[in-house]
Amino acid sequence: MTILVLGATGKTGRRVAARLRADGVEVRAASRSGETRFDWTDRGTWAAAVQGVEAVYLVAPEDPSPIEAFVEQAVAAGVRRFVALSGRSMDKVAGRFGAGMAEGERVVQASGAGWTLLRANNFAQNFSEDVWHEAVLSGRLELPAGDVREPFVDLEDVAEVAAKVLTSSGHEGRAYDLSGPESITFSEAVETIAKVSGRAVSYVAVTPAEYRSMIVDSGWPAEVADELNELYAIMREGYLTTPSSDIESLLGRPAGSFTAYVERTWAG
Repeated sequence: MTILVLGATGKTGRRVAARLRADGVEVRAASRSGETRFDWTDRGTWAAAVQGVEAVYLVAPEDPSPIEAFVEQAVAAGVRRFVALSGRSMDKVAGRFGAGMAEGERVVQASGAGWTLLRANNFAQNFSEDVWHEAVLSGRLELPAGDVREPFVDLEDVAEVAAKVLTSSGHEGRAYDLSGPESITFSEAVETIAKVSGRAVSYVAVTPAEYRSMIVDSGWPAEVADELNELYAIMREGYLTTPSSDIESLLGRPAGSFTAYVERTWAG
């Protein structure tokens, strides 16, 4: 079996590819700068990526427009299974945030191939790999998240689940919620990082208007600021708050804790 891993140089894709290869699976690692060139905006790169592939780990682009055509081409080339990374509660908040992920869910479910959805909470590694990393290093993380609780999920667990679902039966037509085992606030998260790393780090809750100004002033388009604000609104409304037991059910062990991630990543 050959498995195509999209976004293979990204946070989840590189971990999924590594896990599959460690298990002896043939992997086609594809991205704009990866072993196999793949670009959502360049359809000329699609055919070589899907040729001879039986399953696809699909990380949808932010722009939903090319997803349906790609999935149709992949199915025509012989792909029989899609495992799509998505966001927690995407079925409840589609239209508010994550247009690419929502379209990815819709398209694979309508593809005629087997499909599984991995609806993940915010990654623990967002504190150490882009997203919030720079702010944490600066010592001040400012977000419009209030005191909302979030069961941050360890990307190593996401990768292990993805590898299992891609290579074993019994997961077709299923949507799994992937979270950590406990919900913590952003304040508690940065306190844990500060304690383990020895850094001075604080969390400051800001208003959506203040956050929008921060994002726009840093050079991002207003549309990006508005979409991010919608994500934090979804979080404040509690759609991502409750831990899921799906990782434990799938892997036969508890999901990795935030503290374990911090001790592995931030110590020293």
